[in-house]
Amino acid sequence: MFNKFKLDFGKFKIDLKVIGDLFILAGAGLSVYYLLNTIINEYLDNTIKNKDSEKKGKGILKKIQNSNPHLKSISLNQYEKSLLINLVSPEEISVTFDDIGGLEDIVDELREAVILPLTDPELFEKHSNLIKSPKGVLFYGPPGCGKTMLAKAIAKESGAMFLSIRMSTIMDKWYGESNKITDAIFSLANKLQPCIIFIDEIDSFLRDRSSSDHEVSSMIKAEFMTLWDGLKSNGQIMILGATNRKNDIDDAFLRRMPKTFPIGKPNSDQRKAILNKILKDAQLDEEDFDLDFIVQSTRNFSGSDLRELCREAAILPVREYIKENYNYKSGKLSRDENDDLPVRSLKTSDFTQNIITGGIAGGGIQTLSLD
Repeated sequence: MFNKFKLDFGKFKIDLKVIGDLFILAGAGLSVYYLLNTIINEYLDNTIKNKDSEKKGKGILKKIQNSNPHLKSISLNQYEKSLLINLVSPEEISVTFDDIGGLEDIVDELREAVILPLTDPELFEKHSNLIKSPKGVLFYGPPGCGKTMLAKAIAKESGAMFLSIRMSTIMDKWYGESNKITDAIFSLANKLQPCIIFIDEIDSFLRDRSSSDHEVSSMIKAEFMTLWDGLKSNGQIMILGATNRKNDIDDAFLRRMPKTFPIGKPNSDQRKAILNKILKDAQLDEEDFDLDFIVQSTRNFSGSDLRELCREAAILPVREYIKENYNYKSGKLSRDENDDLPVRSLKTSDFTQNIITGGIAGGGIQTLSLD
């Protein structure tokens, strides 16, 4: 019996080389399948994204052309069209200098150094050799102090197109595409001028150059610098940058932004002006609201912190009203249909309650930084 088994078994010779080839073939087939599947899915995703971007871009361009008839004849290439989703017309910007509190001195200087060159470039023609409008302006300082808000207000006040650029806008995985996108930024701005190219967190893009930089990053920076130098000194195209880390920006790029404005955390007078702007439409308790006390209690608060503080304070009266009038059985507020929701006015305690949330230290109020 045993000999017969060996005999039967001997009829089937196992060739290890064939089995190895089969495993390799199967592995190669699976690799090809997953590779093709990834490529096809990525292609389909990019196609859908490109179609969505193109559709949005066409809508934005149509709006711009309707409000600016002189732009109806412009023709854009595919790279310029892809940037249209980052474009905002001045009509769509709601921020003006009147909405910015505590920065009056900077606003006055911006009107002279930035707004007038954009709106009335002929003023600078007579002494063009001595007075040249800046090709670049830099806002730097702690986060939440109004740098981006100032940039939008400049575009609104000057009537300039606002092209917001981020690293993700420029970077592309295909070799050479990032350079073409960089070129499209300036060519699109030239066609839409007056135009402001705004780069938020500019230090992440134009940081110090070094030998350890990636080849693509070095090429983009060189391309950007060349195109920047090619701008005509007519003030119709301007680059605005905002950063929290000015020292990280390469010196070569800093030289191309001769106008720099430090936007620091507001002092007491500036905080008062900012709070007045934020609370101008709010209902304040005439007997129990002390603005000066709130101003003194919010030392080291940024403009963004102050807005968040006011928002949190405004929620408290609404929360109290809901607790008193909400019917959990019916799931509705227990009030008459003609009731105008008599939510109480804001008190000083509404603000200090949120400030104290940061803790008490040294017997005084410790401000809570929200940056």
